[in-house]
Amino acid sequence: MKKRKYVRFGIIFLLPLVFIFSQCLNKTKTADPRGENYAGSAACLKCHSDMAKNYLHSAHFLTSRNATAATVSGSFQPDSNTVVYNDRQKVVMEKHPGGLFQVLYTSGKLTTRKRFDLIFGANRGETYLTWDGPEVKQLPVSYYLSLHKWANSPGGYYADSVNFSRVIHERCFECHASNIQNLNGVTAADMQSDSLDKSSLILGIDCERCHGPGAEHVKFQIENPTVKQARYITRFATLSRQQRIDFCSMCHSGNSNVMTKTTFGFKPGDTLANYTSGATFHAYRDAATVDVHGNQVKLLMSSKCYISSKIECATCHSMHDNTVKTAAGYSTYCTNCHSPANHNFCKLADQVGPAITTNCIDCHMPVKSSKTIVVNGTNMEGTPPFLARTHLIAVYPGETQKVMAMLSAKQKP
Repeated sequence: MKKRKYVRFGIIFLLPLVFIFSQCLNKTKTADPRGENYAGSAACLKCHSDMAKNYLHSAHFLTSRNATAATVSGSFQPDSNTVVYNDRQKVVMEKHPGGLFQVLYTSGKLTTRKRFDLIFGANRGETYLTWDGPEVKQLPVSYYLSLHKWANSPGGYYADSVNFSRVIHERCFECHASNIQNLNGVTAADMQSDSLDKSSLILGIDCERCHGPGAEHVKFQIENPTVKQARYITRFATLSRQQRIDFCSMCHSGNSNVMTKTTFGFKPGDTLANYTSGATFHAYRDAATVDVHGNQVKLLMSSKCYISSKIECATCHSMHDNTVKTAAGYSTYCTNCHSPANHNFCKLADQVGPAITTNCIDCHMPVKSSKTIVVNGTNMEGTPPFLARTHLIAVYPGETQKVMAMLSAKQKP
């Protein structure tokens, strides 16, 4: 069993590398569906090998990928591959020669069978999509890695009924992929076509989605290898704080804002207000009503730490690093500013002792249950909630009491 586990891990680790290196070795370069200004991520490997290899295993790159036996995390074993909806219906995850399938049985009879084609999500959970002609539809069962179980997909799915008909529009791909084009040329979010061009799909968030078109950059740097300063590409260090926040907000600000055009056209340095119909996209108010999973940027911007300092998303999150940081790792960012020398250190330092510098996070950015992602729809009985860490940095007395009680219990002989 252990040997099979290691083999599966090796396949998952090597699969992205095999794909990208195969693109590098392909003498006939396939035109990037975004246009001739794009070089494709394979072109980045020559000069940015270590950085690119790390990024291939990041949550951003893996936020969409092809569904295979090596990439789907949930078990297909008979003792753990079934979600029961009611006394008549159940969905079973099955492997067949044609791929992986979600199969609906009604009163013991096979009534619907749809293939796993694509995966959305990484690290916390995976939801699955299937191609239905030019349409993409979400499958009813998702896998929650944090819960270690198959359960009803989020977003309009209920515990007592099975739904294979939910259409996934271009807007969903805008945050889970680097490109897809609809077949009718409609770009406004409220008028998007259901028909998508499969050949135009670029999975994951690739290098050029974050740094802009790179063909001219690649051409220049190859022709001028002695020039070490990057030309014709956007470096985040050159952007203003607001420009960097706008870029992250494109996908990490929830779905309440109506987009007036596709954000596939958004380039680093653009202004997000040009893509939305709302003038108060980054409003500070009413953060308490924002779901913990719904708008991380608004929660952060409502925090006193953000308002009174220069912190931003990139202060704590490195996009090229695939390492999952611990609470102690994130706490180092807090103690860079909050220290006895700055007279703004934690008031409980004397009571907590040395542990004060290793877990600021659970007190000031606690894990909360999400109302946006609800496992098993309206039926929560017996199912733990989906938890996410809030980005509203604040004092949470209840959470502080929990942490203090936990530390006190550890200190007892």
